[in-house]
Amino acid sequence: MTLAELPTGWRVWNEEPDGRIILAYRPDVFDSETFPAPCLPTIYVTNGSPQRRPGAGSVETDHWQVKLFLEPEVAVGTDSFDDRPAAIDGAIETARAFDDGGVDYRAAYQVPREAYLDRLDELIGREE
Repeated sequence: MTLAELPTGWRVWNEEPDGRIILAYRPDVFDSETFPAPCLPTIYVTNGSPQRRPGAGSVETDHWQVKLFLEPEVAVGTDSFDDRPAAIDGAIETARAFDDGGVDYRAAYQVPREAYLDRLDELIGREE
C-alpha cells in the first residue's frame, strides 16, 4: 500500500524521507472551534525508540512502530513492524479501523469525556 490509499479524512501531516510519518485525522475540523485542536487524532510511524525519556524518540531502532494518539498523552495501542513499508501498511490499516469505528477510543480515557466522545462518534459515523 501507499499513503495515497489513506481513507477519506486522513491526511499526511508530515513525512520525512525514509523516516517518520505523521498522519492526522480531519485537521479541518480539529480547529479549536468545531473540535479541540489538542484532540486531533494522529498516527505516528517511526523507528525511534519507544522509551518515554527526553530525546529517546530520536534514537533509531531496528523496528518500526505505528501508534495512534487521540491526544498527546492518550494513545490507543502500538504495533511493531520489521520495516518502513510494512509500517506504512499498518498505519493505513489503523486509519481504516479508526474510520470504520473499529477502534475503541472510549476505553483509552481514564477520565470520561462523554460529550466530546459523543461528538467524535458522530464525526466518524459511529453509532452506539
